Amino acid sequence: MNIQFAESASADIVAFMIDEGGDLPAAAKTLDDAAGGLLSEALAADNFTGKAGQQAFIVLPKGAEARRAVLIGAGKKDKRDARAFEKLGGQLYKAHANSGFASLALHAGKAEDAARIAVGVRLAAYRFDDYRTKLKDEDKPTLSEVTLILKGDKTAQDLFAALSAGVDGTYMARDLVNMPPNDLNPETYAAKIETLAELGLEIEILGEAELEKLGMRSMLGVGQGSVKESKLGIMRWMGGQKDEAPVALVGKGVCFDTGGISLKPGAGMEDMRGDMGGSAAVVGAMVALATRKAKANVVGLVGLVENMPDGNAIRPGDIIKAADGQTIEIQNTDAEGRLVLCDVLWYAQEHYKPKAIVDLATLTGAIVIGLGHHHAGLFTNDDGLASALTDAGMTEGERVWRLPLGPEYDRQLKSKFADMRNIGGRQAGSITAAQFLQRFIREGQTWAHLDIAGVAWVEGEKAPTDPSWASGFGPRLLDRWIAENYEG
Repeated sequence: MNIQFAESASADIVAFMIDEGGDLPAAAKTLDDAAGGLLSEALAADNFTGKAGQQAFIVLPKGAEARRAVLIGAGKKDKRDARAFEKLGGQLYKAHANSGFASLALHAGKAEDAARIAVGVRLAAYRFDDYRTKLKDEDKPTLSEVTLILKGDKTAQDLFAALSAGVDGTYMARDLVNMPPNDLNPETYAAKIETLAELGLEIEILGEAELEKLGMRSMLGVGQGSVKESKLGIMRWMGGQKDEAPVALVGKGVCFDTGGISLKPGAGMEDMRGDMGGSAAVVGAMVALATRKAKANVVGLVGLVENMPDGNAIRPGDIIKAADGQTIEIQNTDAEGRLVLCDVLWYAQEHYKPKAIVDLATLTGAIVIGLGHHHAGLFTNDDGLASALTDAGMTEGERVWRLPLGPEYDRQLKSKFADMRNIGGRQAGSITAAQFLQRFIREGQTWAHLDIAGVAWVEGEKAPTDPSWASGFGPRLLDRWIAENYEG
C-alpha cells in the first residue's frame, strides 16, 4: 500500500470528510459545481447525515478528473480522537479496496489527523494470503495508492513515519500468529527472528543444551514432549545511552499448545496456533523500535516451545526446578505458559538487570471471561508503570485494565510437596497466574504482566482496522510506552 501526503493529487476516487450535520467543505464545493450539484444531492439525501463511518458514493460525469466521489461521515467534532480517525481510514479503505479502482485521494484536515487516517488505512489493508492458491480476481484488492491532501502542513509525513513503525510491528505480530504450527515451530520461529538482524537488532538464540546449563528446566519441561527443540530468542536494540540499563520485554512463545498430558478438548484446539501471541507482540515491538531507530535500550526475550503429549512429556504430579531454584509441582500441564515465563523472567533479570520488565502472554482463559475481547489484563507491582502502560494503551487503542495482586491469593498456590504448584484452582485464575509469575520477580524489580488471551485473536465482529484473525495486539502499545517513558 503506497500512502502519500500532498497538497494536491489526481486519483480515481476523490473523498471528502463531512462533519455530522455539516456542509460540503470548500474543496468539495468546487467539484460539486463542476459536477452539476451531484455532491450536494448526495449530502441532502435523507440517509446521509455525516455520522461517523457513513459513506455516499457519487459517479462523476465523463471528463471529470476523478471517476468517483465519496463523502465520508467524520462524526461530531467533539467526539473525534486518534481512534476515530484511524477507524475512518480503515472504513474508507475497506469500502473501496475491491472497487476496481487503483487510487484514492482524501481531503484531510490537520496533519496529526491525516497521519492517523493513514495508520487506519495501513491497518485495514493487512492481508494474510500466503497459503491461498485459488484466490479469485474479484477477491484481490485493487486499491494500491492512497493520498492524503493537506494544504501547507509538511509535518504529516514525519508523524506518520513514527506511527507507521508501530504498524510494521503489528504486521509482523499478525503474520506470526496467523502462521500454521506446521510451519511455525520453535526452530523455524528462531530462524525468523535471526533475519531481524537486517534491521540492526542484535540477535542471540539459545538452544536446549545452553538452556540446560543455565538450569532453565521449567521452560525445558514444557517442551520436552515435542520433537522440536525449545529455543530462547533474544533481541537487543541499544539505541540509548551506552551502559544504561535496558527495558526488558518478555513473551510467551508456545507455538502450539495441546495442553500436554492434560489434553485440551478437541473443539477449537486449532486456535492454539496463536498461543505464541505474547512472543509475537515482543518481536513486533522490537521491529517497531528498530524501524524508527528508537533512542532507548531495549531487550526482547521470547521463550519458544511446543507443548505436546508424547511419552516424554511432563506429567501432572511431576516436580520441576526453575532456574532460580524454586520448585514447582505440576498439577496441570495445560498451565504451561507460566512455566516458560518464569525462567525467561529469571534470565532477563540475571543477565540484564533491567529498569523495568513487561511480559506478555496468552496466559489464561479466565481473562477472557473477565474482560472479554476489548482489554488485556494488567498486573503490576508498580503504580507508575500501571499508569504509563494504561496511558500508552489508550493512545494507541490497545487498552489494558489493571487487576489486583496480593498475598491472599498465594494460598491457592500452596503445594504439599514443593515450593508451589502451577495452578490455583478456578477462582481468580488470571490473578493466581500473575501471582505465580510475581514469585520470580526479584525484590525492587519493576514489573508488569499483560494477559492478552482475550485480545491476541478475535473471532466475529471486529473493527475495520483489524481485518485479520490475529489482531497483532501489543507492538503499538509497547512502542508508545517506551517512546514516552524511556526516550529523551
